[in-house]
Amino acid sequence: MTQFDAELATRLTRYAALDSQSDAASPTGPSTEIQWNILRLLAEELTQIGAAEVTLTDYGTVLATIPATAQGPTIGFLAHVDTAPQFNATGVKPRTIHGYNGGDITFPDAPGLTLSPTDFPYLATKQGHTIVTASGTTLLGADDKAGVAIIMTAARHLLENPQIPHGKIRIAFTPDEEIGRGVDKRLPADLKADFAYTFDGGAVGEVEYESFSADGAVVTIKGVSIHPGTAMGRMVNAITLAAKIIAALPQATMTPETTANRDGFIHATDMTGGAAEMTLHFILRDFERDGLAQKGEILRRVCEAVQATEPRADITCTITPQYRNMRYWLETDMTPVDLARRACTRIGVDPVSVPIRGGTDGSRLTEMGVPCPNLFTGMQNIHGPLEWVSVQDMAQATDLLLALVQEAAVPKP
Repeated sequence: MTQFDAELATRLTRYAALDSQSDAASPTGPSTEIQWNILRLLAEELTQIGAAEVTLTDYGTVLATIPATAQGPTIGFLAHVDTAPQFNATGVKPRTIHGYNGGDITFPDAPGLTLSPTDFPYLATKQGHTIVTASGTTLLGADDKAGVAIIMTAARHLLENPQIPHGKIRIAFTPDEEIGRGVDKRLPADLKADFAYTFDGGAVGEVEYESFSADGAVVTIKGVSIHPGTAMGRMVNAITLAAKIIAALPQATMTPETTANRDGFIHATDMTGGAAEMTLHFILRDFERDGLAQKGEILRRVCEAVQATEPRADITCTITPQYRNMRYWLETDMTPVDLARRACTRIGVDPVSVPIRGGTDGSRLTEMGVPCPNLFTGMQNIHGPLEWVSVQDMAQATDLLLALVQEAAVPKP
């Protein structure tokens, strides 16, 4: 047990039990009303522990300050409160497994589901740890409520121990990260940080400064609707054309399930509609701008080719930028990355930097002028029912935050 284990477990299970799933189809910000519940709770908790300048903005971000006890840069720490829309996140029942025995973990609400260290070797290294999972029918939401719990625990500790030297600290809890809308255009100015970190990473030691570049695409197919009994030579079925588009895209080389490491992909995330009109949603990902543009061009050309086979249809393809690889900016000034690596060494953790096959709020913040690498929380198997996290990993992340702010503090002359 470390000094933070009990607090982290309590905070994580409390936050995870709150439904806060985001919704890409919603035009509001935050995208779901339920996210306001956890945002208000966090604002209240920050006030209770003595944080300064606690604000809940109209764009759904909680901001707060831990006043400086020493000279140093102003550092921001961020985590997002929303959970992924890809899997059920309603009615999360977190459960805590103390002294994990190293074997398979089963789930009370899904008897056929098993979390095995054979399938997930990282779990095999956590024997004796306290493991938190959901009950089998929902995701857990450690992505990113583990990050929220880590920042809140560290904030409470720093406020209760003003003898710890650190510069001004800014905290931000954001909504809608999972749908790429977590960083409002006003956030950089409101955060007022020299640089920042998201606690939104996985395995212990991860100090990430490279992410995917990302675009979203919407393909709309308008066919010709008519009664099927008199459709001969007249109907244009939008579903058939949608199937042709999907079938014509690279299936063996450019989908998430066929790519790894530095390969990008074209991922069909959603299909809605019927014979008269279909809407297809895609996400396009690549580590390089040229590769991302190429994937957008592939999708456009496929749509044009299918359109050419049926001129009576109307097929449109709209591609919208989402975020860009944070490396493009961070590699020009590695100060926050080097600081995080030194802090890892300070707590006895070997820092590891691997490209994120995804993105964080830090991707957008970095692009908008606030350098923001991503740091580990311990979360694993995110966005599904096998999601889990080690409380001891979270404690190491809390230690990392505390070491980082002390490493950045300027010693008194």
